[in-house]
Amino acid sequence: MVKFDNRITRMLGVEIPIVQAPMGWIARAQLASAVSRAGALGIIETSSGELDAIRGEIRKMRELTDRPFGVNIAQAFVRDPAIVDFVIEQGVRFVTTSAGDPTKFTRQLKAAGLTVFHVVPTLRAALKAVDAGVDGLVVEGGEGGGFKNPNPVSTMVLLPLVRSKVDVPIVAAGGICDGMSMAAAFALGAEGVQMGTRMVSAAESPVGQGWKDAIVAAEETGTVFLRQERGPALRALRTERTTRLERGEGNAMADLVSGVREVYFEGNVEAGVALSGEVAGRIESVAPVADIVARTVREYAATVVRLAESMRG
Repeated sequence: MVKFDNRITRMLGVEIPIVQAPMGWIARAQLASAVSRAGALGIIETSSGELDAIRGEIRKMRELTDRPFGVNIAQAFVRDPAIVDFVIEQGVRFVTTSAGDPTKFTRQLKAAGLTVFHVVPTLRAALKAVDAGVDGLVVEGGEGGGFKNPNPVSTMVLLPLVRSKVDVPIVAAGGICDGMSMAAAFALGAEGVQMGTRMVSAAESPVGQGWKDAIVAAEETGTVFLRQERGPALRALRTERTTRLERGEGNAMADLVSGVREVYFEGNVEAGVALSGEVAGRIESVAPVADIVARTVREYAATVVRLAESMRG
């Protein structure tokens, strides 16, 4: 049996250093509790802006699991500074901050005793976050789904670059869905990984079945990168609608917002913008979270053993 013991597992209080991405409307108790129960770390989102609902989701989390979990503060979407007090009042011990300036909330959160990781898409952002006093980083490659830097850098390049310049613990994000990609991230300097698209397609994910099926059916070229010319950029599944948006026909952000209910809860990926990473091309089935996590750990261990054996001589 694999037993992880590194800075991520110790700081987050988890058995397995896998973090579920804080996806708007998706990263709620139904999914996050399954992740935490599996020994990894579930995260509750705030990017939907529905704070009354989020308060209820945190309450549900505590009813569904006694395992650790965290909350994300997406600064571009929740701009009221009171969000910090809101998170502190919920008794959460771990928070990720994203889509904004790490100097804005880090000091206040840490003064309240929270562990703070900031999501970064570039080396410059990573250095700024470390200077701001964060406890760790989520280093997010441009192949990941959702909101992205308009000038994306792949995980394969960004992760070792950031690792070479900072000493804080790193959670790698972007392109990770299984044990092989987890082992690769660890080889490049991470001590944990974040999964987004793999968790969107999980059995416990609250999204409609049509979205899960579209992820399973996607090829490795099955995403589009939208709004690159003005940002924030979006990586989403390629559909007829997003292909038109890619050509500049329409407004991707407006379609994302207007299509939330039909895309997220009914699974109609043509009704708006279904955010997804390139790793959709490697996901072959819908599976329970517990199976995803267990299979990832087994494959991680087998990959490490295979690499070690290749050096014997």
